[in-house]
Amino acid sequence: MSGDRHKQSNVGHKGSDVVSRNTALTKKNKKQPGLCLALTFHHSFSLRIIVKRMATDWVGSVVSIDCGATLGVYQGEVSSVDRVSQTISLKHPYHNGVKCPVPEVTFSAMDIKDLKFLDIQNKVNKTSAGKDTATEPSYISTGRHGQTNKTNHSLAISNSSGLSSNPRKGSSNSRGTTQSTPRRSNVRNGGAGGQRSKNDECFGDGTDENLDTDFDFEGNLALFDKAAVFSQIDGASSNSNKLQHHNTQAEQKTQSYRHDENILEVKPVTYRQITVPQHGGKEYCTDTGLVVPTVPYELHKQLLAAAERWGLSLERRLEAVGVCSSQMALTLLGGPNRLTPKNVHQRPTVVLLCGPHVQGAQGISCGRHLANHEVEVILFLPNFVKMQESVTSEVNLFSKTSGKQVSSVKDLPMSPVDLVINCLDCHENPLLKEQSWYQSVADWANKNRAPVLSIDPPVSEQPQSVDAKWTLSLGLPLPLADKDSRVYLCDIGLPKMVYQEVGINYHSPFGCKFVIPLHSV
Repeated sequence: MSGDRHKQSNVGHKGSDVVSRNTALTKKNKKQPGLCLALTFHHSFSLRIIVKRMATDWVGSVVSIDCGATLGVYQGEVSSVDRVSQTISLKHPYHNGVKCPVPEVTFSAMDIKDLKFLDIQNKVNKTSAGKDTATEPSYISTGRHGQTNKTNHSLAISNSSGLSSNPRKGSSNSRGTTQSTPRRSNVRNGGAGGQRSKNDECFGDGTDENLDTDFDFEGNLALFDKAAVFSQIDGASSNSNKLQHHNTQAEQKTQSYRHDENILEVKPVTYRQITVPQHGGKEYCTDTGLVVPTVPYELHKQLLAAAERWGLSLERRLEAVGVCSSQMALTLLGGPNRLTPKNVHQRPTVVLLCGPHVQGAQGISCGRHLANHEVEVILFLPNFVKMQESVTSEVNLFSKTSGKQVSSVKDLPMSPVDLVINCLDCHENPLLKEQSWYQSVADWANKNRAPVLSIDPPVSEQPQSVDAKWTLSLGLPLPLADKDSRVYLCDIGLPKMVYQEVGINYHSPFGCKFVIPLHSV
């Protein structure tokens, strides 16, 4: 068989010489069983098919025929091969990937530029029974990849009994010689002498020749039967249960949701989650809509006393109030936009006005945290011979910071500061307002034109001595007088069971924050 291939590779370029040589080759190969197909290219790129045995042996094979850029590429199953008229017919053809409207297409050898076998019909040659000659089907391409017009290729395939189902496997004959290695390398290289890469072998089906052809969108859209598809959809939705479920979903979709709202809700949201035994007469709501009622001062006092019995001492409460109020103050001062290492020359100035009581100790704790965050803090505390222990301990801690402590109004800055924090008032002793030092400090705060933050102000029917822009309540708000001050609520860390001990059904309204704004209902 190797000698025959050698003779086929030496076929000349003239038409008469080709016919004579191929005829001689056909006569010589009568001794060998099987089917021999020679595909020869010339200057006119015509294809001559020389069949030794009956051409019907190729019927049923799937081939791909490239007819150039004008006619395109056809794929289909071989229905007939006429060696006299040099024609080949395909049934169930596809043209450029689209099924042809006609059942059969016939091609002339003059129109074929490339022919590839996609699936070879394996048949057992009954006439060659008793002989052990067996070969394998392989992928055959008659294309001219990387070759000139003068190059002629002649490829042969033998098909007989004992075919392997895997085209990559090698086969043996009765002579004991194995031809699997040269056949595999020949297939990988794209034929006789052709060098092809793996990408060419996979994607080299003449796609480069059709890149300039526009895709027929209208033709492909016509292949989609929209009416049939929609009828199937309508038929599937005819079920009454499914239709009712669809209508329910349509009604739900009519509602509009915000970006932070959950669409799937198991049960309706209860906005009144905090109930108190004694109502303060006023209610607030959070940004999420939760209702926060006010409590009278006596109930608030009982709540703090219960927390101290369970271990939440006054010192812990002072620290919690100091941390939360300092965080709120830092936010009011500008937060990260103001307090940066590159902005050292513009440090904010805060003045703390504190009295000799627990509310004053809360303000001193706030000032200590602000001073630790590189804020210039000025603490006003009047001189008293005897002060509460909580105030004394907070003053000792504050003295270890860079903050400044004064006891006279004359030592307070005359120019406006960034923020004033008011902790002058006390829940237990309302008579402090009548003292001279209190009135002078209150006058200074009202004339300084700086915004005021009031921490834990007492309940009073009279207006506050210092007009506050923001008010910070602890735990639960007190029923403060109506004014322009915005109310905020601070979480001081009271457990839920402590609220229940004083009769309050409590669910935390803070969410992920420690200080939240409250709005009047």
